[in-house]
Amino acid sequence: MTGFYRDGCCNSGPQDLGSHTVCTVVTADFLVHQRRVGNDLSTPRPEYDFPGLQPGDRWCVVARRWMEAYLDGVPAPVVLAATHERALDVIPLEALREHAIDVPDDPGGLS
Repeated sequence: MTGFYRDGCCNSGPQDLGSHTVCTVVTADFLVHQRRVGNDLSTPRPEYDFPGLQPGDRWCVVARRWMEAYLDGVPAPVVLAATHERALDVIPLEALREHAIDVPDDPGGLS
């Protein structure tokens, strides 16, 4: 169950000091990058109810960590509709849109 509050959403509040607000679909490259910068998201941590992630898992990541991966050229795809607006405190909207997988290039075709 993802989210700081383990409620399945990228909700944020005063207790979420890390801002776990970016809803991503993690990739192998993103996970390797995160491990390399000291944020191991692959290893299970039962004491935190953390199962360890595999490519294709959807997870709420820390905005600063996503931005770091973006700057290093390995951002995970973003589910923009499920990303909390607090992520914008750290990440420009255009960077999120650039990697959004839930928004079509031409929204004119939506009914």
